[in-house]
Amino acid sequence: MSHICLYKTNQNSQSCYDLCFEQYQELIVKMTSIQRQETKQRMSRIVIHQGTIYLCGQVCADATQDIEHQTQTMLDKVEQLLLDAGSDKEHMLSATLYIKDMQDFAAMNAVWDDWVPEGHAPARACVQASMARAELLVEISVVAAQK
Repeated sequence: MSHICLYKTNQNSQSCYDLCFEQYQELIVKMTSIQRQETKQRMSRIVIHQGTIYLCGQVCADATQDIEHQTQTMLDKVEQLLLDAGSDKEHMLSATLYIKDMQDFAAMNAVWDDWVPEGHAPARACVQASMARAELLVEISVVAAQK
């Protein structure tokens, strides 16, 4: 039985087969496992499955600030979580934004537009919503691909 080594390892067929089989096993584990990071009773901050990253809803660092500040610090938290999960802003697949008052939509969008890398905007939805705390003005949920 002849074997073509896809990895161009210059190894004999058995060594190449072993390498291919090992990588296949790693792929199967990655495809079937669910990784949860920063998990507590109610939720995980990051969940990774089959190379897709799901972030829990993120809010601002200081809810006493205006919509621009709340949006920026919320996005800063998203960016750090993406990095922690092996991704970045350029690999975002979708974002759902929840905004307390649509009168803040333009100001929130100005911060968002400055933050998203040009040419890498994810699929996005933005809805008006009641927030978990009265002082919160915006929240985001993000799905991204691993790099």
